[in-house]
Amino acid sequence: MSHQSKTHTVGVIMNGVTGRMGTNQHFIRSILSIIEQGGVKISDGEVIMPDPILVGRNEARLRKLTALGGSGRFTTDLDAALADPHNVIYFDSQTTGRRAPAVKKAIAAGKHVYCEKPTAVTTEAAYELYQVAKKAGVKNGVVQDKLWLPGLLKLKTLIETGFFGQILSVRGEFGYWVYEGDVIKPQRPSWNYRKEDDGGIIVDMLCHWRYVLDNLFGKVKSVSCLGATHVKKRWDEDGKPFDCTSDDSAYATFELEGDIVAQFNSSWTVRVRRDDLLTLQVDGTKGSAVAGLRDCVVQHASATPRPTWNPDIDSPIGFFDNWTRVPNYQPMENAFKVQWELFLRHVVLNEPFPWTLLEGAKGVQLAEKGLESWAKRAWVDLPELPA
Repeated sequence: MSHQSKTHTVGVIMNGVTGRMGTNQHFIRSILSIIEQGGVKISDGEVIMPDPILVGRNEARLRKLTALGGSGRFTTDLDAALADPHNVIYFDSQTTGRRAPAVKKAIAAGKHVYCEKPTAVTTEAAYELYQVAKKAGVKNGVVQDKLWLPGLLKLKTLIETGFFGQILSVRGEFGYWVYEGDVIKPQRPSWNYRKEDDGGIIVDMLCHWRYVLDNLFGKVKSVSCLGATHVKKRWDEDGKPFDCTSDDSAYATFELEGDIVAQFNSSWTVRVRRDDLLTLQVDGTKGSAVAGLRDCVVQHASATPRPTWNPDIDSPIGFFDNWTRVPNYQPMENAFKVQWELFLRHVVLNEPFPWTLLEGAKGVQLAEKGLESWAKRAWVDLPELPA
């Protein structure tokens, strides 16, 4: 008996993928990579095959991108793409200020929605997107890529096996030195440093810390955050100087459920002397771990040294010793691609996908409360956003 092969072709509108993240992570490393591997395999004879159409304002850039692969579909007319019934998913990675109106338009057109975060510039607008999508009955999701980083997947496994005992605290160090742009080309776009263009590290990174903390350690209950604009002047893409109006560093403390305290330093004005651009140290009664983007090391309670304070002699303990590397339990794929595959399965097969627009709204809420805490110089509680 011969198996008839079945392909679910899914038209995906990709809006705003001419930017760095959209091009590299979403188009090339996710969608094109899925196409190249022959789709998302459901069973021996069944696959889901994304069929992207790229939408943007610059036709030349769109044409150049579509030449990389896929079916070569592109348009500068979003309405036309939304009107085509072949396209069932709308994906948005435009700048934050453009996102909410476009997502609403896609929901009104009956499309399932998947988008980058922050999902909107205010909690109110982000929560409204969730409500509108829920009312319309469309499937929806938000990119929460860091959950699929190999280092964080290893942390999750450690938590699930009870390695830490009771978790006490989490310390996150994130960032690197972003060049000002006068001599050496900066690694990030200039809008990141202008508040009027929705820039700022608090808005950018606290959205991430919300889903990392909520999903791995416990719900965030309150925040104390101090922002800073350490570098006052930078140079834009045309080499013109401009005054920085948004925060380039954030020093935040979070209270989580279960009496866990989390502290995160996020900075574009720090030089890295640690294992990775992002490191998370988790301390528990039975052991500790330090995870980077890909690696994770652990120290069990039984292997913990017993330091005593004595500044008069060199430390007899090598504090980088007595840590054990956690093995790769399984092959680790690109985090963005993994989540794309899960969303495609969610749309076609109705498999669960908990990372919804509600989760996106929670991320915006934490960023907004972080800014409020900084302005008030006070702790701020996070009210529950009802499902």
